[in-house]
Amino acid sequence: MDIIITEAMGAPGLEVLRKSGYSVQYDPSLWSDVERLKAAVAKAKALIVRNQTKVNKELLYDLKNIKIIGRLGVGLDNIDLGTTAAHGIPVVTAKNANAVSVAEYVLAAILTISRPLLAASADVKAGGWNRKCFGGTEIQGKTLGLIGIGEIGHRTGIKAKALGLNVIGCDPRLTSYDIAPDLTGITLVSEEEVLRQSDFVSLHVPLLPSTSNLIDRAALARMKSTAYVINTSRGGVVNEEELYEALTHNQIAGAVLDVLHTEPPGAEHPLFSLPNCLMTPHVAGAAQEALNRTSLLIAAAVLLELGGDVSKYRVDVNSWL
Repeated sequence: MDIIITEAMGAPGLEVLRKSGYSVQYDPSLWSDVERLKAAVAKAKALIVRNQTKVNKELLYDLKNIKIIGRLGVGLDNIDLGTTAAHGIPVVTAKNANAVSVAEYVLAAILTISRPLLAASADVKAGGWNRKCFGGTEIQGKTLGLIGIGEIGHRTGIKAKALGLNVIGCDPRLTSYDIAPDLTGITLVSEEEVLRQSDFVSLHVPLLPSTSNLIDRAALARMKSTAYVINTSRGGVVNEEELYEALTHNQIAGAVLDVLHTEPPGAEHPLFSLPNCLMTPHVAGAAQEALNRTSLLIAAAVLLELGGDVSKYRVDVNSWL
């Protein structure tokens, strides 16, 4: 088999691969069986994964024929880039393909926090008519703080400003030639000021040693008691135990988490018990249009690399290590 796909892939990209002339094995559950996975990919030329497949040293050791690894998404914490580089295996990601989807999720989270329509609807259907409880608050004039101003942060900022939010942000990876802040109208401040000034803190950073537990007890202590944290990046960026402490002690108003340290979480996860913590199953970037774009982009990039060319979506490993 030439191309192995171990997790769910959008139909448009899958169709492109199947019509390419390469043989394709599509098994969305393959990632969950390590031994079957190793056997399947041993002779493959291309491996396409999402975020569940652990492309680690153990798996890479057996990948003698792999020419390219495609990542259906942008996060790379499930891929051992040091080992892929050592084996000379390039990696391509669906950079920017889900940026609109994630940005819209962040705005949906802010609106859900501010105008509790679902809770109001449930109350009315239960016989209530509590206008004082469900009026909510306006978001115009509030401050959105972005930690990370890549393509997703940029698009989130544009949409937020259109709704009347003030937008501030920081990004240690921002270079002097990045134009996102100027195009978006994001006011650049320090990370400490983002935490201190924001009514909503939205996280848009990769999971790296420098960002692991970025939102910890100290960071939460800098936030307003009326502020919310929104995480659509990676679960490891937020210290969940210390977030639980902050939420139970009303140190901050609440949180919206699309990602968790362990996915799916165990049934006894302490954050489940908190009404001021909204949780979704890693769907911020999973709007149907985003899934289709991602599948087409990765299909095209993988085929280009198999043909001996270099895709513009190839990962610069040095920027991640």
